[in-house]
Amino acid sequence: MGTDDQNIKNQDKAGETKNTEPAKEKSGSAEKKKKKKEKKEAAKADRDEDSHRCCGCRFPVIIALLQLVLGIAIAVVAFIMKSISSSLLTRDTPYWVGIIVCLAALLGFYMYCITYQVDEQTALQFIIKLIYFLLCALGLILCISAVAFAAHHYNQITKFTCQMNSEQCVCKQDPNDQIARTFPYNDVSDCASVTRTIKLYLLLQMVLNLTLAIVCLLGCYVMWKHRYQVFFVGLRFHPFKTTNQQQQKV
Repeated sequence: MGTDDQNIKNQDKAGETKNTEPAKEKSGSAEKKKKKKEKKEAAKADRDEDSHRCCGCRFPVIIALLQLVLGIAIAVVAFIMKSISSSLLTRDTPYWVGIIVCLAALLGFYMYCITYQVDEQTALQFIIKLIYFLLCALGLILCISAVAFAAHHYNQITKFTCQMNSEQCVCKQDPNDQIARTFPYNDVSDCASVTRTIKLYLLLQMVLNLTLAIVCLLGCYVMWKHRYQVFFVGLRFHPFKTTNQQQQKV
């Protein structure tokens, strides 16, 4: 009897071990599937984050970089023009455009590389994005104004007839008209610096400001797109499918 009882116990233990083995295998496979799913989700999140990056930073940083480079170039060319002749007006030397756009670019670097998020989670992020949008819009308006001023001055210089008078170059659009308006340029060595050098710098200012206007417009578009064209769709709910599945299971 004792041996029979022992055999029965051994058989029960063997059955229990056989039953626990598939249960362990099922739990192990479930854990593996769960880990694989988590890895896929993490890889997908990394890809989504990397898709908004460029050169190690988030994608729109190229806009801020172009704004900074073009803003510095416009300011440098404007100060060079100012050094050629002190008679040039502020509207003809748009260093003010370069300074404002450089401020926008620095704010863009801070926003894109450090705190940028498509959906604002704090009031500070919203304020930074709003200020950057307004600076880009202001830069766009100023660039268009600078292009208009430079084009007007360039058109005038193409019609000038200039003569040197001591250290002053006096220009007229119609030399035969005695009451025509004169345009004096002080602190110039000869009139060639007006008809050639300043004319070339005005053409360069038009190209730089037009390019910067396009970049500022692109910056405004990126801010508008991320603010108003990104929507949370939500989770899909299919009540009929769930009820049918439950009925099939039953």
